[in-house]
This record gives sequence, C-alpha cells and structure tokens, in this order.
Amino acid sequence: MTPQQASAFWQNMLGATPGGAQMPTPTAFTDTWTKAFQQFQNLDLGGMGQLGGQLPAIDMPKLSFAPEKLTQLQQDYVKEATALWNQSLQANLQLKDRRFKGEAWEHNPLASFAAAVYLLNARTLMGMAEAAEGDAKTKNRIRFSVEQWIAAAAPSNFLAFNADAQQKALDTQGESLAKGVANMLHDAKQGHVSMTDESLFEVGRNVATTEGQVVFENEFFQLIEYKPLTAKVHERPFLLVPPCINKFYILDLQPENSFVRYAVSQGHRTFVLSWRNPDASMEKKTWDDYIEHAAIQAVHTVQDLTGAKTINALGFCVGGTILTTALAVLAARGEKPVESLTLLTTLIDFVDTGILDVFIDENVVRFREMQMGEGGLLKGQDLSSTFSFLRPNDLVWNYVVGNYLKGETPPPFDLLYWNSDSTNLPGPFYAWYLRQTYLENNLVKPGKAVVCGEKVDLRKLDFPVYIYGSREDHIVPIGGAYASTQYMPGKKRFMMGASGHIAGVINPPSAKKRSHWVREDGKFPADVNEWIAGAEETPGSWWTDWADWLKGHAGKQVAAPKNYGRPPKYKATEPAPGRYVKAKA
Repeated sequence: MTPQQASAFWQNMLGATPGGAQMPTPTAFTDTWTKAFQQFQNLDLGGMGQLGGQLPAIDMPKLSFAPEKLTQLQQDYVKEATALWNQSLQANLQLKDRRFKGEAWEHNPLASFAAAVYLLNARTLMGMAEAAEGDAKTKNRIRFSVEQWIAAAAPSNFLAFNADAQQKALDTQGESLAKGVANMLHDAKQGHVSMTDESLFEVGRNVATTEGQVVFENEFFQLIEYKPLTAKVHERPFLLVPPCINKFYILDLQPENSFVRYAVSQGHRTFVLSWRNPDASMEKKTWDDYIEHAAIQAVHTVQDLTGAKTINALGFCVGGTILTTALAVLAARGEKPVESLTLLTTLIDFVDTGILDVFIDENVVRFREMQMGEGGLLKGQDLSSTFSFLRPNDLVWNYVVGNYLKGETPPPFDLLYWNSDSTNLPGPFYAWYLRQTYLENNLVKPGKAVVCGEKVDLRKLDFPVYIYGSREDHIVPIGGAYASTQYMPGKKRFMMGASGHIAGVINPPSAKKRSHWVREDGKFPADVNEWIAGAEETPGSWWTDWADWLKGHAGKQVAAPKNYGRPPKYKATEPAPGRYVKAKA
C-alpha cells in the first residue's frame, strides 16, 4: 500500500479529510463495512509479497469465507462501533496501543477517534483474514498481507492524523517538520531508513574492536585470529562462521557485548571467518563455491595453522547451515575435522521457517533462478528491507514516524547500526539456497542434496552438538532451530534463550538479562513444545552454560601463542577487523 492509498483508505473509513472532518455515525460505519466485506475478496493481496519490488507477486487464489463467520464479524463490528461512538461522545476513549500514547492524542478528539476507529478496523480486517478458507500456506499469506496493509495504514504514519507530530510541529514552530524533510532526503540518499545515528559508529573504531589480525584471505573471506586474553589457551582452536547475509561483527559489537571477546576470555584460540561483500566479480559464485572455498577452506586453514587434528566450530544462522553442509561434505570424503559443533539460530531442517514461508513457492524460486541463477547479485538492501517488513511496526513505520514526521534523530544503538550494514549475495548461490532448503528441504534427506560432488548425509555427523534457539525468533522459529536435534546423531545439548534472533544470541552474562531454558534428562521429543514443557528456566545469559560445555571439548591448556598465524605460510597482514568487512553493499 502506498501512502496515497493509505490516506485515501482512512479518509474513506473515517469520512475525513486532512483539512477537517465530521465523525461518522454508527450507520456510516455499518454502510462502509458492508461494502468492505463485499469487496474484500477482490483485494490484490498477492502484490503485498513484493515488499517494494524484491520478489514477484505471490500467487493468491480467489478468497472464500465461511458465511457464518462473516455474519458474526459484521455483528461484532456493529456492536463495537456503537460502543466506540458512545465512548467518543463521553470523551472516554482509552487507547492502549503505544503508537497512540501521549497527551497530544488524548487531548485531540478527532485524532484519538481516528486511532480508535483504526484499531477497530484492524481487528475486523484480521478477523476477516482468519475467516478466509484455504490451506495453511494460503491462510498465512493472507494474514501476512493484511498485517502489512494494516501496519501501513495506521493514522500515526500520516501527519494529517498524527496528533503527536502535529503538536511537536507547533511547539517547535515548524522546526521538526524541516528536520523531518532533511532526514527524509538523507535517508533517500543513503538508500534506507535510518534506525540509529549511523554517524556515531565506525567499524574498527567503536564496533568490531577485539584485537586481532588477518592471517589468511582468498576471494571469499578473510580469516581473523584474535589475540589471547589469557596466559594459557585450550589446545583445540575455535572457529566461528557467521552468516554471509550479514557482517560478522554482530559477534563483536563492543567489548561489553562481544561474543568473540567472551570466547577469547574463556581461553580459546579464536578465529572468525569474515565474509567478503560480493561485488560484480563474484556474481557467478555458487553454493558449492561457498562450501569448498570458504567453509571447508577455513576449517582446513585453522587446522593447518595451529597444527590441531580437530577443532571446535560454531555456525550462526545461515553460517550454521553452510558450516553443517561443509562438514557433511567432508564426512562424505572421510574427514572428521571437528571435535564439536555449535549451532546458533540455525535452520538445517526447513520444515518450520515461520513467516518467511509466505515468500517461497515454486513460482518465486523459478523466478529467482531465471533472474539470477546463472549470474547476478541479490542486493543487500533488498534483503534487509524484506527482513525489516517481517516486523513492520517496529522496524519500518516506527522510524518513518520518528525520523520524518517528528524530525527526530534515532538514538545510537550498535545492533541497529550493524542491522543497516547490509551485504550482497551472488545470484547462483541464492537461487540454489532457496530451492534446496526453503522449497525442497533437501539437506535433511540423506543423499538428496549433492554439494561439491558429494551426497549430503547428516547421519555421518556423529560429534557433540550444542544447539541454540531463541524463543521469539521470527527468522529462525524456535521449532526450526530445535528440529536439528532430530537429525544430528551425536550427543546433543539444546538451549532455548529468551527474546529474538539477534537479541537472544547477543546476551552477555554481565548484562544480567533475560532467561534461558534447558533439559538435563537428555530427551529430545519430536515436538519442541514437549521439550519446552520439560525444560527448566534459569535467569540470565546462556553463554556461561555454553562456555562450560565447550570447555569439555577444548582439550588441555597450553601456553598462549605470542604471535599471530604461523609464518611464513600464514602471516599477519592487517589488523582486525580487516578490510572485507568494511566494504559497503
């Protein structure tokens, strides 16, 4: 929905114009919604799947509804509309939605009434979405599309209806509006909505600051070795493989919340794979290339550099999928280079992919294969925008209102700075990934996926695995993260943390935030809810539990190395975080 469409929608629903309005009567409510129910089946919900043009329109069948559900919705609507009208006459509207909080909303009858009508209409639209008939995927797509439409149409998104923004414009004698225009022009130039004051951060200066050196690089990645913080280190080195759809420094934001620094402080000789941000020279690179020349190369390099027979390895999100695939390829070749594996918010079994499933079907995947299967780049900003629209109120419209309508500068936040630092993906890599994982779920089917000439069989990965999932994760749902327990044959430990995809992972012990859940009986039922029912909650970070687990697989302690790498083959070439991570999409 465009701003113009949303404005027209609310002018129609409220009987209002920006210049002034009369509150509609209950009869007008009923007449409007009678027409809306009649027209709902003709809505182009499929177009919502484009999210600004990143994907082709989603295939949506013509909608049908159970008549009794629509009748009930109509009756409920008239009842609630009448109650709302009566409350408005008594100036007794109570708005609990945080978008409409504040004295300006409370003291502006038209604005508060507009917000109350919006919330009623939003509930009714969602009720209609729930009443639609169809299979689970169709219903999810309808629900997602309606949620996007509702989020875009909120009266708080428009100056004509946002009482708070209007009051601020009056209080500042228009300065907030001038700053809002300046913010809009700035964001248009940089290509994305600002979520934080990006001018306050610089990679290598106040984010990604853990001391280290680049000791190896090829066209896919740089390998960073970090300086020990302890006199002795465990003999088995530790390699982290972050997602290639983001920059690695989510694991090394600032000293107090750096997962990398925490691992180093626990006495691990720590290495991180820093992905190159693909440019036109990499537009033909494939999934096989990323497995063979990045993940496998990194594993072998750490082995060779340290002289260790086996290493401990960690994969985060897509990095976990890549790392697991690489280890399966090595297993097919008769190699078992890792002593243990940690998977953080990782999908191996793609049966539960949450809201992302609404974007995936044969037509979408085929379109991507035709578009970039033989070459091309998926722009990082397109991917970032798609993820933002998974939580539109929190990650899109909240900043539209603050930045543009109120002329505010969002506060500094390292995590949101990282979130805006997007990366590209090679088209062939992305097309393979969509079909083999999200569409066909082939990684968990023994021998079905062929990578680097080898048949992937997870049953050969018989080493200890620590699997972490976040309870409120909207990218890797807790059920999707937990599903890995059903396929990894070695000894397993599953950990559930509070919060979402990133905040759940980046939760240092010093913060004393959130909780984590674990079971000590070693049972992994097929249903994650059964596992949760038998899990015990513990306040605080899960990092200490993981550190104790990893210590058991890290071997004896030896004197920490005094130099980086192992000259002459592996020499320190530049300080961490290296130049690859600084390349912009």
